[in-house]
Amino acid sequence: MSGRTTRDPAAGIALAHGAFNVVGGLWPLLHLRSFEWVFGPKSDDWLQMTTGGLLTSAGLAQLAAATDPEGGPAHARRIGLGTALTLLAVDLVYVPKGRIRPTYLLDAAMQTAWITTWLRTARRA
Repeated sequence: MSGRTTRDPAAGIALAHGAFNVVGGLWPLLHLRSFEWVFGPKSDDWLQMTTGGLLTSAGLAQLAAATDPEGGPAHARRIGLGTALTLLAVDLVYVPKGRIRPTYLLDAAMQTAWITTWLRTARRA
């Protein structure tokens, strides 16, 4: 034995995606003005706060699951895929309708990258 432990690559992705979701969720909660400067003014601040809280919660769950040896990375993958697919759908439906700014296409690209990364990791597992 080499004394090394093999780390599940999904654990690293869970940490990265969880941190991404926590930061993205906290942004409108902590500084709505800068968030709206980038992504456009919103008519319902409560909706931004709700979305931010949910993203933060999902990210924290991913961070906790990343280090859980009892199937945690698989749980983090499910949370990550669900979150990324939902956000991608919103971006792709509402940018063309003009309801949200085209800067959300940057988010769509990131969500596509998370989905691709999680699916590639799932195939290796």
